[in-house]
Amino acid sequence: MKKTLKKRLKKGVFYLILLFVILFVFRIFYGYTEYPNAVVSSNTFFEEIASSRVNYASKKYKMKSSINNSQNVINVDQKYEKIATVNTKSSEFEKEKKSLNKEIKNHEAIIQFEQNSGNKGNRKLQLLIGVQPEKFDSLYVSLSKIGKVQSKEITKKDKTNEYKQLNAKKESLLKIRSSLIELKSKGGKIQEYIELENRILSIEEELQGLGVQLGNYDEENEFCTIKFSLIEGIENKIGLMHRIKVALDWTVSTYMQLMIILFFIVGLVYLILLILDKLNLFNSIIKNLNS
Repeated sequence: MKKTLKKRLKKGVFYLILLFVILFVFRIFYGYTEYPNAVVSSNTFFEEIASSRVNYASKKYKMKSSINNSQNVINVDQKYEKIATVNTKSSEFEKEKKSLNKEIKNHEAIIQFEQNSGNKGNRKLQLLIGVQPEKFDSLYVSLSKIGKVQSKEITKKDKTNEYKQLNAKKESLLKIRSSLIELKSKGGKIQEYIELENRILSIEEELQGLGVQLGNYDEENEFCTIKFSLIEGIENKIGLMHRIKVALDWTVSTYMQLMIILFFIVGLVYLILLILDKLNLFNSIIKNLNS
């Protein structure tokens, strides 16, 4: 009996130690995936220019489809918007800025918007870069090597339906304009003529706006976007001992919380079982008295 109890106790202690080690190792690895000196990026600059400049690209491919048990090949012309965001930090601001301009030139990209702010020692450079779709990935990787990356992401949105809707709207407006011009040639009252002219003018303005929007989708204007921020500052490098200390503090705190929760759960289960046992005993006594 004593040996069995000892064995169970050893097994229980082993599992408790194993849980502690797993939590500690998890926190150490998690610390390396997070950026302790992450920059809270100010997107004000990019938000201000978002409505004034957009870049779209297209991708043509063939897709097989089965209609009425027959294999058909459909040509798909996808329109999409691809945006990458890279936020970096460096104590060698001028050196990194030169590397940045070199990479932009090598990839034949263009700077569409630029903002420089701050004094020496606390400078910030923000760029909106347009790059050809086939060179997007290469430039993104190159820019990710500049300075110490604080955060980065890539988003891709399909714009095919929006492109089709704009074209459909344009066709509809062209038909309406043609009908109105035809009506105008038939003559009529001066007031009606003026109203027709105003309506035609309004449609012309809408068509001009649509022309600008559709112009962004033209093959000659096809670009993907990279939002790049370079911040001047000292990079905070965290040593191994500090990481171990932080991980240990977190592990002890989390472990104690788990033990307290486990203790309360076990206590509650024990209490419920005790109550049920008492009820069964009470019911058996009543049965004996009745019998």
